Amino acid sequence: MSERKTILYIAVSLDGYIAGPNDDLGFLSMVEQEGEDYGYGEFLNTVDTVILGRKTYDWIMNQVPVFPHIDLTTFVITRSARPSIGKISFYTGNLRNLILQLKSDKGKHIFIDGGAQITHELLMEQFIDEMIIS
Repeated sequence: MSERKTILYIAVSLDGYIAGPNDDLGFLSMVEQEGEDYGYGEFLNTVDTVILGRKTYDWIMNQVPVFPHIDLTTFVITRSARPSIGKISFYTGNLRNLILQLKSDKGKHIFIDGGAQITHELLMEQFIDEMIIS
């Protein structure tokens, strides 16, 4: 595989929001159809690392009993240190440094899973190589 890309794969409302009030991602269920993953499974085969914000992680963990990307190396960007859980690291360091390190390592692409603060910072730093928006 060529150089690792950082790929933002995210759902956005028509008015430009990636979450509702109180960081609610419930709007995602409005488009769910049994047996349809909108290319998500195929996309996941191209990545081995996930980066997401702590609020997004907490919301996901309030919805499901097991983190959906348990088999992928995951960095939850947070200000509060927590012990790792399997392949999930709670990263309190500099996001720019993390991206530069990951891009210099060999591997599949890097999935940027949100939230808004992480996405904004990476866009401002021009660290998003590709965007898949639904």
